[in-house]
Parts: sequence; C-alpha cells; structure tokens
Amino acid sequence: MIDPTLYAVPFFLVTMLIESLLLARMTVGDGRQARGYEARDTAASLTMGVGNVVINLFMKGVSLASLGFFAGFAPWKLDSDSMATWAMALLVGDFCYYWFHRASHQVRFLWAAHVNHHSSRHYNLSTALRQSWTTPLTYIPFFWPMALAGFDPMLILIVQAINTLYQYWIHTEAIDRLGPLEWLLNTPSHHRVHHGTNLEYLDRNHGGMLIVWDRLFGTFEPEVAPVVYGLTKNIETFHPVEIATHEWKALARDIARADDWRAAIGYVLQPPGWSPDGSTRTADQMRAAAAA
Repeated sequence: MIDPTLYAVPFFLVTMLIESLLLARMTVGDGRQARGYEARDTAASLTMGVGNVVINLFMKGVSLASLGFFAGFAPWKLDSDSMATWAMALLVGDFCYYWFHRASHQVRFLWAAHVNHHSSRHYNLSTALRQSWTTPLTYIPFFWPMALAGFDPMLILIVQAINTLYQYWIHTEAIDRLGPLEWLLNTPSHHRVHHGTNLEYLDRNHGGMLIVWDRLFGTFEPEVAPVVYGLTKNIETFHPVEIATHEWKALARDIARADDWRAAIGYVLQPPGWSPDGSTRTADQMRAAAAA
C-alpha cells in the first residue's frame, strides 16, 4: 500500500504557500498578529514530515502483519465493500485514535514519541507535518481491537491515512470558528487548544476527526484565552534529530537516576512531569494546585 500522504504533497505545498500569504497580513481572534511562518521552524517541520513518511513506508508491513494476526481471531469478517462497513470503520477508527492520542499525553513513554509534534511555537499548516519518527512504533496496538472486531487490515490502514490527512487542515490560525460544526468535528479552533501550553489547555481535545469523544470523556476545552503554542518547557533547537529524540534522552536520564525500580517504572508509565518526590508536576497536578 502506497501512503496516500505522498499523493497529497503538492496540495500541502500549495496550501502552505497560500496560508503564509494570508497570515502575513491578518490578525487572529484576540487581535494580535498571527505568528505565521518562520523559515527554520518550517524547515524543521518539513524534515520531520519527510522522515515520518520514510519510516512509515517500512512500518506499513509491520502494521499489516500485526493487524492480520489479530484479524485471524475475529469471530466474523466485515464486508469491506459495504458503505456501512466503511462508515463504521471511520467512526471506530477515530475512537481508537482518540485513545491513542489521549494515552500519548498521559503515558510518558508514549509522550516521548509524540512530543515533537507539539514542539513548534508556531501554528500553521507546516506544523501538521511535524510528525514523529517513533510514533509508528507506539501507534499500532491501539488499532488491534479493530482487527479483532472483524475489520479488514487494509481497510484499517486506509482509515488511519484518512484520519491523518483530515487533521492537516486544522493546523491553522487562518480559520476561526465554524458554527454548529464545532459541536461534532475537530476544527482549527479545537485543535489550537490542543497545541496550547496554557494551563487550562494542557491535555485537552484529543480527537482526530471528531470532537465528540472529548465531549463524552471529559477532555474537551473550548478556545477562550489566546493560545500560547509550544511546550511547557520549550526546546531551543531546530535540528530535526534533536526534535525527534530530546524527550527519549530525557526519559533515559530520569530512569538512570531513579532510586529504585518503582521510580523507574513511574518515569516510564506516569504522565509527563511526574516525579517520585513531587519536585515536578503533571498537568493535572498543576491544575489542582492552581484551583486550591
């Protein structure tokens, strides 16, 4: 299977050019000048995107093999030629993506793979292409339930690609609210919140195509305050390798200095910011302290 993202590259380039021209002369909802594009930041994002595509070319076989293994245990096979099956696959696939994405903010091992996508202090269409080089290793298991439910493994990969392509257009400040669609779909406004470092925005709005999962499971936050993009502790580099690996190295250092095995496991499985002595805090701990 050829990654559909490859066919979308001309569209990406044209829309980024159009957006850069728009953002250069527009203000956003709070009246400030849109941040627009910065050459080094954009170059880093595009390099990360190219690396992700190359790695995914090799990982597609692993994904297909693992999904095929679990599909062998499915009690039935859903008809991939049925429109109902496709509609169901898109819905269930988005549900699986929500839990993958939410877990990637709640488990530091998964966050180490995902964090690079949040490392830009700009928010534009190029940010959508700042994709992880290690997420393909952590992504696959969250879609095994679809194979066990009888969905064809190839259909699951197609659904994943559709979900990824959908999320491209929501990485922009050029689009404001979309009226009633805000209740159902993941939109630029909702996803701006997701990329915010504002305390109220941390670990919120994890949906892929739909925002209904966040509304149902208590992780929804509307865009109210101006969004501050980036990480709670930003990295001062545009080097793609450092962007891809900085949190893995930080995790390894924390494990190495852990006093015992419980602390070491905590660094791996607890949320980002967790520490055994409370010297650093998770997003939930910071919110609790602020509310006290």
